[in-house]
Amino acid sequence: MEHAFEPVRPVENVSWRRIAIKTHLIAFGESIVSVIKKYITPQAKEGDWIAISEKVISVTQNNMRHISTVKVGWLARLVVKGVKKYKDDLGWDNLPKMQLVVEMAGWPRVLLAMIVGGIGKLFGIRGLFWIIVGERLGEIDGFNPIVMPPYNEWAALPPTEPEKECDKIEKETGLPAVIIDGNNINVKIIAMSKGMPVDAKTARLVLLDNPMGQDRELTPIIIVRKENK
Repeated sequence: MEHAFEPVRPVENVSWRRIAIKTHLIAFGESIVSVIKKYITPQAKEGDWIAISEKVISVTQNNMRHISTVKVGWLARLVVKGVKKYKDDLGWDNLPKMQLVVEMAGWPRVLLAMIVGGIGKLFGIRGLFWIIVGERLGEIDGFNPIVMPPYNEWAALPPTEPEKECDKIEKETGLPAVIIDGNNINVKIIAMSKGMPVDAKTARLVLLDNPMGQDRELTPIIIVRKENK
């Protein structure tokens, strides 16, 4: 299935071309730098920068969790009852994924976050749950039965030291890099290398339609190029 997106996106009177480059199925523990040098560098031009799916960074870091190791408890079941449901995205309506949040944050913090978050919703304040449990835990992605095997059985945990990962990529490939957490609901900038030619706000707007093909499309890395006027 082809990942449909408009190749050129205007942001603040500047047009940006997003070029999806197909790779092989990237394996657990594989070098992201080697992947970029093989597929991306030959097609990049001076002034380009690259956007990388957070999930593929976690894969290359072996920062993953198999569903067979997750035992869903009562608190995860309780929290999931209160999460927002989306028609076109599994989101957090996923018991094993929420169980990982409970395990990584600890049940006392999650219980507190659920109570405070519920009170906040009564007053129209959203997002308190993730502020309390830790916003990076909101980056956990996976256990989605409709994605390509074997990733349907795995969850990607938040990448380790993502800023250092971006700087390493830029140093070894010559391409400024940004890591994003993107889905059908939102796009979040996780980290950027020091040489990125735009700020995080602009980078997010350029990528806000989530042009990454993170499943069977095999395009988890894209080249971003400023169009000549």
